[in-house]
Amino acid sequence: MARKFVLITDTGSDLPAEYYTQHDIDCIKLGFTLDGETYGEDGGEMDVKKFYELLRNGAMPKTFQITPAQALAHIEPFAKEGKDVLIVAFSSGLSGTYESYLAAAKEIKASYPNVDVRVVDSLCASLGQGLFVDYVVRKADTGATLEETVAYAEDLKWHICHYFTVDDLFHLKRGGRVSGTTAAIGSLLRIKPVLHVDDAGHLIAIGKTMGRRKSISALVDKMVELQSLDKDDPIFISHGDCREDVDYLIGLIKERFGERKIVVNMIGSVIGTHSGAGTVALFFRGKHR
Repeated sequence: MARKFVLITDTGSDLPAEYYTQHDIDCIKLGFTLDGETYGEDGGEMDVKKFYELLRNGAMPKTFQITPAQALAHIEPFAKEGKDVLIVAFSSGLSGTYESYLAAAKEIKASYPNVDVRVVDSLCASLGQGLFVDYVVRKADTGATLEETVAYAEDLKWHICHYFTVDDLFHLKRGGRVSGTTAAIGSLLRIKPVLHVDDAGHLIAIGKTMGRRKSISALVDKMVELQSLDKDDPIFISHGDCREDVDYLIGLIKERFGERKIVVNMIGSVIGTHSGAGTVALFFRGKHR
């Protein structure tokens, strides 16, 4: 059934590039700077494998949010055609990008009063946002109206669970998530944190384990506790260039849940700047976050 509005999201969703094309989604590129070069919406491209190689060699990229002007440049061509728009935004708890979308939507409303532009704060990140987008796409493609899809999305976001672990605490230290002392002691003792994204869209540490495999097992433990999956619901996994750890995670999921649709993609450069190489993240629909 034909979709009744335009769907826009951003690369905070970490979906494969072909997903946006296959599902007719306009995607705004979030950006970062490294060694004086700009990458993203108004800059160049960097292969994500190369990005993680640079990270492991000590590179220090910095991210920046989308401006209202950049958001407007994506929305206005559709507004000129009289098309309504739904924007699914990267978590406001992690970026000011959502506010830029709101500013652009306000400008569109003033210039094109007959066009409806809605912005949903996903409160999600990485393939958590990607999973959220995937559900929203499927709702929109049933022929749901913009109003119906927004209502669906606003309820759904409280059920998109994000659980992840990182291999290097120093990237969390850079982002202010752990102290320098915690990062130093944790790295020395091989302490691996377990984190999630809370109802405000913030990254929150919820536990710690001794060793890598125990931290990955803890992700599946949370899924067993919280999942609310129908047989056709997908499970999404993203990672910071550590496919062997992902394969271990998939094995644990199959042991507990049997065969499932599992979508895997690497964490993009913008999220990876803050999470670091070696991050493993598990996303699923749950009873609550």
